[in-house]
Amino acid sequence: MQNSMLAMILAGGRGSRLKDLTNKVAKPAVSFGGKYRIVDFPLSNCANSGIDVVGVLTQYESVLLNSYVAAGRRWGLDSKDSGVFVLPPREKADANLDVYRGTADAISQNIDFIDSYDPEYLLILSGDHIYKMDYDKMLDFHKEHKADATIAVLPVPMKEASRFGIMNTDESGQIVEFEEKPANPKSNLASMGIYIFSWKLMRKTLLADMKNPDSSHDFGKDIIPAYLNAGKALWAYKFEGYWKDVGTIDSLWEANMDLLYKRDELNLYDPTWKIYTDDASGLPQYVGESAVIENAYITQGVECNGEVKNSVLFTGAKVGTGAKVVDTVLMPNAVVEDGAVVTRALVADGVKIGKGAVVGSADSEEITLVAKNVKGAE
Repeated sequence: MQNSMLAMILAGGRGSRLKDLTNKVAKPAVSFGGKYRIVDFPLSNCANSGIDVVGVLTQYESVLLNSYVAAGRRWGLDSKDSGVFVLPPREKADANLDVYRGTADAISQNIDFIDSYDPEYLLILSGDHIYKMDYDKMLDFHKEHKADATIAVLPVPMKEASRFGIMNTDESGQIVEFEEKPANPKSNLASMGIYIFSWKLMRKTLLADMKNPDSSHDFGKDIIPAYLNAGKALWAYKFEGYWKDVGTIDSLWEANMDLLYKRDELNLYDPTWKIYTDDASGLPQYVGESAVIENAYITQGVECNGEVKNSVLFTGAKVGTGAKVVDTVLMPNAVVEDGAVVTRALVADGVKIGKGAVVGSADSEEITLVAKNVKGAE
């Protein structure tokens, strides 16, 4: 059976910059936007783009992620001709550990899986970005330009360009040079970690890369440079729209806060491009008589009896009487007890902030992560 395009989502990153949030949960399974998980976005994009087969390459702390994506039904990818497949590492990088040695190695270890669907094109995605994108339009661009590889790029502020992999193009948009986090960037076209490859050529390139003892087995460090050195046709596909790499506590907090101020950009309620997630049954939100709410994003199951301002409250969060929650993200089932004050913070799933406790500060440059219970006043 030949599928025009098969998708592989790289979801095996350790997520260490998210600190305690990823101690027991893989980064793509981290909660976002009230009721979603980060991995819902690439999977929903695949479903909305008409991609029937998706492999999710998992690795660290992946038990929850594996069980979450395995069924595929949340995204309508569970028929006899479609599916979401969990693909953990199968080869030992050292004597004791099954790991993917790099982003390209993750694909190389699953060549037999890809071959079983005989795709003409392979779409490779990161599993930890928040965005909406029609991959079918990107495929049309790839075909139109007779590209060997197409890389989605996003213009970033020039002062931030050194944080990204930068694609330098000619006037037509063909990529002539790739620079990984350059100190003096020549352009501001940042790679989004979204690639379309013509599979036959990519397969040959991966097999050669596997045999190279000096390779890092990484798309940015090895595969893209190999394509450029061989004179292959690489094109930059310019993305327009909301995109956020939520790899740090501050960026995860910012992406949640954007729901308050930039809803039209991401718009989680767009009926033409739905973001599918676990349809968990829950009680309606409850707003008590003593509650004061200003500019808040409040999901089902929230119970609020205090003051909430410029904040995002996930499913099952609770705010007690006399409590204040300002510029804060309360993740699922987080509890702020009576009289507690929480400011510029991200409170992890199920964490309880005790009565009268004070957490975070309006003057803090960094967002305060609260990943453990905070004892209240006696």
